[in-house]
Amino acid sequence: MFVHPYIDPVALHLGPLNIRWYGIMYLLAFMGGLALGRLQIRRRPDLGWSLAELDDLVFYAILGTVLGGRLGYVLFYKFADYLTDPLHVFYVWEGGMSFHGGFIGVITAVWFFARKTHRRWFQVTDFIAPLVPLGLGLGRIGNFINAELWGRPASVPWAMVFPAVDPQPRHPSQLYEAGLEGVVLFALLWWAASRPRQVGFVSAWFLLGYGTLRFLVEFTREPDSFLGPLALGLSMGQWLSLPMLVGGAILLARTRRPG
Repeated sequence: MFVHPYIDPVALHLGPLNIRWYGIMYLLAFMGGLALGRLQIRRRPDLGWSLAELDDLVFYAILGTVLGGRLGYVLFYKFADYLTDPLHVFYVWEGGMSFHGGFIGVITAVWFFARKTHRRWFQVTDFIAPLVPLGLGLGRIGNFINAELWGRPASVPWAMVFPAVDPQPRHPSQLYEAGLEGVVLFALLWWAASRPRQVGFVSAWFLLGYGTLRFLVEFTREPDSFLGPLALGLSMGQWLSLPMLVGGAILLARTRRPG
C-alpha cells in the first residue's frame, strides 16, 4: 500500500500570479503535440501537410480544447450549480474540465479548419488523432498531482491512500488513465498512422481506443460525488464514452467497405 505524496498544486508563486501544475501539463501537451505533428509531417510527406498548417491546426485545437472542455464540464457535470451562479463558468482557475467536452470542442474547431484549408474533415482528424494521447496522459498526471479524480476502494498491492479524501486504500486511477490513454492509445494510433490508410481509419481507432479504455478504467474510478452512478450503474464518463464506441465502429466499418 502506498500513500499519495502531497504535492502543492501550485508549481510557482510569482507575486499575485500562481502557476499551477495542471496548467503546465496543458502547456506541455500542446508543445508535445506540435513536436509530434512535425515528426508526422517528416515521416509521412505523402500527407501533404506544411508546418504553417500544423501551427494553425494546433491553435484551433487549443481553442477547441479549452472552450469545449470548460463548457462540457459545465453542461455534463455541474449544470445546475452554474445555472445558479453563471459567473463561475469563467472561474477556470478553480478547475473543472471535461475530456468529452474538449473532444466536441476540438472536432468543431477541426471542422472550421478543414473548411478554411479545403481538406476533408476526416483527413484532418486522422492527422491530429495521434497527437492527442500525449496530452491526455499529461492531463491525468496533473489530476494525480492535484489528488483529484481518485479511484474506488481497492485491496490490490499498489492501492494508494489519498489522505485528503479518507484513510481507505484506493485505485490510483489517474495513473491507470495516464498509462492507458497516454501510452497505450498513443502506440495504437501511431501504428495506425504509420502508412497510408483509408480516410477515417485513424479517427475510427481513436474513437474505439479511447472509448474502450475510458469505459473500462471508469470501473476503478470513484464516480463524481455530485452525480454518483447513473443508469445501469454506469458513470457519466462511461455513458459519454458509449457514443464514441458506436461512432468508431461505424466509421471503421465504412473505411473497410470496398470502393
